[in-house]
Amino acid sequence: MQYIRNFCIIAHIDHGKSTLADRLLERTQTIHSRDRKNQLLDDMELERERGITIKSHAIQMEYKYKGVSYILNLIDTPGHVDFSYEVSRSIYACEGALLVVDAVKSIQAQTVSNLFLAIDRNLTIIPILNKIDLPVANKEKVTYEIMYLIGCTSEEVIYSSAKEGRGIDKILEAIICKIHPPKGNLKAPLQALIFDSFYNTFRGVEAYFKVINGQIRKGDKIKFMSSGKMYTAEEIGNLRLKHISKSIIRSGDVGYIISGIKDTLSIKVGDSFTSVNRPAKAIIAGFKKVNPMVFAGLYPEKTEDYDNLRVSIEKLHLNDASLTFFPESSIFLGSGFRCGFLGMLHLEIIQERLEREYGISVITTIPNVSYKVFLKCSPTDIFLVDNPSDMPDIFNIERLEEPYIKASIITQVNYVGAIMSLCIKKRGMIKNQYYLMPQRVELIFEMPLSEIIFNFYDRLKTISKGYASFDYSPLDYRFSDIVLVKILINHQLVDALSTLEHRSNAFYIGKKMCKKLQKIIPRQQFDISIQATIENKIIARETIKAVRKDVTAKCYGGDISRKRKLLLKQKKGKKKCSLLVK
Repeated sequence: MQYIRNFCIIAHIDHGKSTLADRLLERTQTIHSRDRKNQLLDDMELERERGITIKSHAIQMEYKYKGVSYILNLIDTPGHVDFSYEVSRSIYACEGALLVVDAVKSIQAQTVSNLFLAIDRNLTIIPILNKIDLPVANKEKVTYEIMYLIGCTSEEVIYSSAKEGRGIDKILEAIICKIHPPKGNLKAPLQALIFDSFYNTFRGVEAYFKVINGQIRKGDKIKFMSSGKMYTAEEIGNLRLKHISKSIIRSGDVGYIISGIKDTLSIKVGDSFTSVNRPAKAIIAGFKKVNPMVFAGLYPEKTEDYDNLRVSIEKLHLNDASLTFFPESSIFLGSGFRCGFLGMLHLEIIQERLEREYGISVITTIPNVSYKVFLKCSPTDIFLVDNPSDMPDIFNIERLEEPYIKASIITQVNYVGAIMSLCIKKRGMIKNQYYLMPQRVELIFEMPLSEIIFNFYDRLKTISKGYASFDYSPLDYRFSDIVLVKILINHQLVDALSTLEHRSNAFYIGKKMCKKLQKIIPRQQFDISIQATIENKIIARETIKAVRKDVTAKCYGGDISRKRKLLLKQKKGKKKCSLLVK
C-alpha cells in the first residue's frame, strides 16, 4: 500500500481538469501516441459536444519516481453544481485531491464547494494554478486568493499549463510526496466500497470499487452487505484505458468486478461487499445519500415504449446514482416515471442520454420541487408532494412549506447591485457577504429552490457578463403561500400541465403557459379555449379561433339571403363538432 496513491481532480467548469488528466496520462505513458486525443477520459459523445465532464472517470497509472514504481489511481470529476454527487463519490475513494484553479477566472463557487467536501474527508489538497500560458493570466493575484482560501504558502502552489504540458512533473512529484498512501489492514476480512457502476450489455453489471480492508481474489464468493445477495467474482482487475484482468486486488487499491449480475437494482453505489467465507461485521459508513432537488415526469412518446423506458432508466440509474425514479400515470400521457434530479442541467442530460444511448424519445412534464403538506384534519401528519396532480383539495390544506437553499455567489464588486436585485426578485434574502479580495466578493443568500429552477443561472451569467459563479446547498422547509395552477383545455383539466407556484408568480406563469399553448396547439374546426385557474378561479385565458372556410366563395351574386343561409349552415356544423369534442 505504501506505493499506491489515490487522488481526484476537483475544479470549476472549464478550468482545465480534463486537459490536465490527458497530460498526466501522457507523462506516465499510460496511453500510446496513437491513442492521444483531447478529453480522453470523457468517453460520452455528449461530454465532448458540450465540453464538460458529466461522469467521474477512474483510471490507473504507473510512474517511476527516484527508481521506485508507484501506482496512481486518478478520478477525473465533473465541475458543474448539478453533478456534485459525482464529486462526493470520488472523494470517498481518495486520499488526496488536485485543486485546479484557472489563472484568469480565479476561484469560483463550485471550486469552494468541492474543496470543502475534500477538507471534510481530510484529503490532502495540492493547489495548482492552471493556464499560466495565457497572456491575461494574473498569477500573483490568483495565488494570493488560493493562499487565503486554503491557508498554504506561495511555494506550495504549483504553476502549470495543461495545454502546453508545463508543470506536470512537479504535480506528479507532489502526488507521490504529499498524498499519504491508503490505510487498511491486509489481514482483516474483506471490506470494499462501490463508488461507481455501469451496465455492460454482454457481461452484466460492472462495479468499480476500492478495497478498504483485506483482499479479493478471482473466483471468490462475495456478498453485498445492504441487500445480502451473493455472487461469484468472475473477473476482477484494474482500471486502465482498457481493463486489465488481475487474479488478486489488495487493500488500498482500486479496481472493477464483474459477477454476471443482470438485475440492475441489485447493486447500489455506496454499498459495501465482503467475502462469504470470512465476512466483515460492519458496512462501510459515511457515504453521502443523494437528495433530489428537482422533480419531473418522463413519459414515452409511444405507449408501447414504456417497458423499454423502464429498463433504460434502470440502467441509467446504475450509472448515475443521483437519478431517482418511481412509476406514475397521467390521464393524458399514460404510464411513465416520476424522476428526481439534482438540477435542470441534470434533467436535460438524462433526457438526451435516453434519446442517444437508448433511442427513446420522451415527453417531460413541467419540473418542480417537493413540498410539505399539512392537512387540517391531521396537522401532525406531514407528507411530501412532488407531483401537482397529487395535491389535496385546497380547502383541506392547513399550510404548505417549500424547500429553501443556501446560495453562494462569487462575483466581482461591479455586479453586486444587479445580482442582489435579481436574487430579491426571486424571493431571496441576503445573509452575508465576504470579500475574498478587494475586487471579489462572495454573497450568501437564502432563497426558495423553486426560484432557481428556471432561467436563474442564465440570468446570473448575463447580468454579470459571465464573471459570477453559483453554488447551492439545501437548508430546510419554510412556510410559503403556494397555489396550484391548473390548465384547462376546452374546460377539461390537463393534469400533466399543472404546476405549483408562489401566489405572486401564479398569474404570470398562468398567462405565459396559455400564450405558449395557443401557439403550439393547431387550429381546429371549432374554437378551443385555454384557461389557467387558481382555487377554481380563472386567472388567464386564450382562445384558438376555429379554421374558417369561405363557404360563400361560390356565390357570385344574387340575394344576400343565400350567403346567410350558407353561413348559418356552417355555424350549426361547428357547434355540432364542438359538442362532440366535449
